[in-house]
Amino acid sequence: MFRRVFITLLLATSLLTVVACKNQKAANPLAHVNSKQPDKVLFDRAMEAMNKKQYDVARLTLQTLINAYPDSEYVARAKLTVGESWYQDGTAAGMTQAETEFRDFITFFPNMPEAAEAQLKIAEIHYRQMGKPDRDYTHARRAEEEYRQLLTQYPESKLADTARKRLLEVQEVLAEREFRIERFYFMRGSLLASIARGKTLTDTYPLYSKADEALFLLGQAYEQQVDRTRAANISEALKQRLTKDYLDRATEAYGKIVTRYPAMPRYADARQRLKAINRPVPEPTPDAIALNKKELASRTPTTHYERFVTNMGKRPDLSGATRVGTPVMVDPQETDAPKLAREIDSIVKSEIAKDGPGKVTVAAVGAGAAVPEGQPAPHSPEAAVNPSDIPAQAPSQLNESESSSTSEAASSPSTAPNTKDDSKNASSSHKAKKKHHLHVPLPF
Repeated sequence: MFRRVFITLLLATSLLTVVACKNQKAANPLAHVNSKQPDKVLFDRAMEAMNKKQYDVARLTLQTLINAYPDSEYVARAKLTVGESWYQDGTAAGMTQAETEFRDFITFFPNMPEAAEAQLKIAEIHYRQMGKPDRDYTHARRAEEEYRQLLTQYPESKLADTARKRLLEVQEVLAEREFRIERFYFMRGSLLASIARGKTLTDTYPLYSKADEALFLLGQAYEQQVDRTRAANISEALKQRLTKDYLDRATEAYGKIVTRYPAMPRYADARQRLKAINRPVPEPTPDAIALNKKELASRTPTTHYERFVTNMGKRPDLSGATRVGTPVMVDPQETDAPKLAREIDSIVKSEIAKDGPGKVTVAAVGAGAAVPEGQPAPHSPEAAVNPSDIPAQAPSQLNESESSSTSEAASSPSTAPNTKDDSKNASSSHKAKKKHHLHVPLPF
């Protein structure tokens, strides 16, 4: 019995000794010492410098980490933080350097989750430098491109929603610029240019806060083109064709206001214009009304003082940007006035071809014969709808007048004064007979 107890105690003592030895071997002798890896120490120091806004110190520390420990797990985050330090610096040179650093990060680490963050920072660089609609819009265009790039390459990123809202704000600024240009051309009577800007605006930025106003202005430009067409010196068939095309385009613009923007101010005016031109008035669907009201509710209301402060500053007013909806990711083909001019030119040529080739007669006029009274001077038919569209008359050719005067004086010296007057009259007649290109209003 005693032997059994002794053996049991001996075995228990041996077991406790083995366990104690194992615990003593596994214990870290520096367990109570604050020790870290060198790369982690450098990264922590850089973060501390960043918090203190010591960006030069942070960049130097991070570059030391990247160069000394190229295989460290902190290298990727260090390169991203280098770009962030330039971004936080805020200067123009700092912004340029930050964009370079962020692009390098995307190039070297395209599959990391932080790549979306770097792309967002690139877009934010141009977003912060974006000016008002009447200023240089280079940064606004670049911001639009970079936000679209983020949404295309990283659609599942948690930053995608932020990029979408920013993109809507940028497109609000770009749309406001197009609207101001459209209105400017409309006020000065350049209807073709106004139509081109209006179509580009309404096709590209349907979520613009003044889309109804832009469409209404577009319809008004088409209606004014109808008035000019009716007053133009063109054939009746061509006049009817152009008038119908203009009214169809105006109907399309007014109808889009009624069906797409029924909760906006120009809704009632668009309905009245459709009735005035004897076109059917569509009815908006409940879903369209609800969507438009949701867009209006998402915009930020501002006070008179806030608008005054914004107008005095350099930043654009972003309160009108909607917070709902999907921004346009691909710009449609722009409409420009030269393209419209080519289209109308083809219509005019096709209409002339239907009438057949014109007949030309030549009559010899003797020297000194006068033009019969009441007969207009020969000229080419013109259809200059707007007097401002008529090209300026070419200046008189001094060399030609001098040579003509000299030759006449040499042939008959006694009649030199009369010859000089005759050369002036001939020059004036030449100007009066000068042909101009055909100018007619555009249907498209």
